[in-house]
Amino acid sequence: MRLVHLEVLRYDPEVDAEPRLQAYDVECQEEWVVLDALNAIKDVLDPTLAYRWSCHMAVCGSCGMMVNGEPKLACHAFLRDYPGTIRVEPLANFPIERDLVTVADDFIDKLRSVRPWLVPKVPAPVPDAEYRQTPAQLMKYRQFSMCINCMLCYAACPEVALQPLFLGPAAITLAHRYNLDSRDGGRDARQDVIASHVGVWDCSFVGACSEVCPKAVDPAAALQQVKVASTLDWFADKLLPGGRK
Repeated sequence: MRLVHLEVLRYDPEVDAEPRLQAYDVECQEEWVVLDALNAIKDVLDPTLAYRWSCHMAVCGSCGMMVNGEPKLACHAFLRDYPGTIRVEPLANFPIERDLVTVADDFIDKLRSVRPWLVPKVPAPVPDAEYRQTPAQLMKYRQFSMCINCMLCYAACPEVALQPLFLGPAAITLAHRYNLDSRDGGRDARQDVIASHVGVWDCSFVGACSEVCPKAVDPAAALQQVKVASTLDWFADKLLPGGRK
């Protein structure tokens, strides 16, 4: 067992004028993660602490928060990697609802705007038929389909902090995932959104989104590919008879 000192941001909009840090000393096992320590605080020391979590396996993406200033999944941040005081705060660049819980409405609206679902290119040949594709076609977009919507990339992105209307890494990456899908026919509608003035061109390619991604999605690479594809679209519209096909 190890005594871990945590500083956790607390904020109750009905009581507090502004967020504040509260200190806790928690007996923790060496193999625990930050989420385990928060659960121990809630179970033993302070049942009023508010935060989100679900799977405890880095799959659901709900326990994203700032750990010593870095966007992390609390279930994937091992205490052994933090020998000193651990400061836990809600994800940066999001409004705080309460304690470590943030308001994700803006992210959800941006995600919805890029149509992150399959728009069938053609009707299935027969009722209930499968839309088949080859392994090579799958591999074109598979990496970008691993996003779990944890929003860590939004907390790390300097452009999200500077440009509130910027669609952001995850939304553009998921749009690109479907644009690359051989079965999809919704690219033109998505391009109208992701290649707009609040879309991919606001990205300055810092690459912080890819550094913090817990699933190695590499959204920075997706955004660069979208820039190339959008540039080719522009040239096709200007130079080819009839524009893009």
